[in-house]
Amino acid sequence: MTKNSSKIDSKNVKIYVHYLTRVEGHGNIVVDVTDGKLTKCEFQVIESPRFFESMLVGRSIWEAQHITSRICGICACGHSLASIKAGEDALGITPSDETVMLRKLLLYFEQMDSHILHIYFLVAPDLLGVKSVLPLIKTHKPVVEMALRMKRMSDYGGEVLAGRHIHPISYVIGGLTKLPSKEGLEKLHKLMLESRKDGEKTVKILKKLKFPVFERPTQYMSLTNDEEYAMYDGDLIINGGNRTSDKNYRKVFTETVLDYSRAKIATINGKSYAVGALSRFNNNSDKLNEKAKAVAAELGLKAPCHNPYLNTVAQLVEWVHCLEESITIIGKILKDGLNKDKVVVSSWPKRSEVDKIKYKPNTGIGCVEVPRGSLFHEYAIDETAHITQANCVIPTNQNMGNLEDDMRKIVPELLGKKTQEEITLDLEMLARAYDPCISCSTHLLDVKFVK
Repeated sequence: MTKNSSKIDSKNVKIYVHYLTRVEGHGNIVVDVTDGKLTKCEFQVIESPRFFESMLVGRSIWEAQHITSRICGICACGHSLASIKAGEDALGITPSDETVMLRKLLLYFEQMDSHILHIYFLVAPDLLGVKSVLPLIKTHKPVVEMALRMKRMSDYGGEVLAGRHIHPISYVIGGLTKLPSKEGLEKLHKLMLESRKDGEKTVKILKKLKFPVFERPTQYMSLTNDEEYAMYDGDLIINGGNRTSDKNYRKVFTETVLDYSRAKIATINGKSYAVGALSRFNNNSDKLNEKAKAVAAELGLKAPCHNPYLNTVAQLVEWVHCLEESITIIGKILKDGLNKDKVVVSSWPKRSEVDKIKYKPNTGIGCVEVPRGSLFHEYAIDETAHITQANCVIPTNQNMGNLEDDMRKIVPELLGKKTQEEITLDLEMLARAYDPCISCSTHLLDVKFVK
């Protein structure tokens, strides 16, 4: 506690958080405690919509994945794959098993890339008492270098598999336009084997850090399937209960427009829910590989976990899982090779023929797990396979209602017990726990207390 810090009046407090900056927009947090009662607790998204769904209308389904990958610079591969799955569903195309294997591999690298970024560059500075990662370069240079090395490994994975990690090129409806090179896969496999040691060191580091103690049971939604820890395919499941096809997502949750926010709030049966690493862990921890299970045990993470701050711990468990699964898959590819005829697409319509080929008007839905949670793309197409309607449901929007409810519970627990600076940090860390996008890494929340 600093010399000038002081506890605040818990009966009358106004907190104005201005503003939370992330890829999809800017947000404010407004908290009002009057006469000891919490009268307002809102997460206000004030940025205008980006209109990607409108941009898709009138465009060919064959080019949708190249447009939607621009929605996010971190989850570009996930958006591309959800878009491809929706396109294949609409067109009645079934990709080969080898194609699906490569798509899972690409998702694993995206998970690793985003998770290690969040753990080291967004969360670690808070837990170490600094404002950003920059001071850690002086005090913890080997650790920062290790974090960059781990991120470069996953970035290189996207480059080898899809031409580039940000806005991938070669993954398309039906398969790939180009196979990853043997030389690239061999180098990548070597980097992954070397990254195991970095992962082990990261576990030791995270084990020593102290996360805030806070719990609020909620609804946890994710994909699930019987064969593996679901990332690419599966049914929707909530708190380990009844399963339903991802095609029924509109029946599972409801999106609502609020008067104080330009982002929709999603609910299941009228209540908020969470998506992301912690939700996947809570629903599917029994499907983790043995090394990931061992890491979870070492870090004390058990399902169900109701502390949203520990989403970061779940991300590290997933990082280990994705690394080991990727090592296995690439090892198999290097041993057995890839059947080009089953993977590379050769029947794509020529640009001059796009408007001439006739298709059955249809609707397609695609869902994948991206770092922040379940991502949905849905397209309706006409007889020339041009999109007539599009719907994209982003994990961050699904998490916002749950973040609000977390804040409604934690604010009364903090008032009267902590200083303004401590409350500010706890609110920032709670928001970061939901894994905001990269633009938030340097200026997440500016909290002002108005008495």
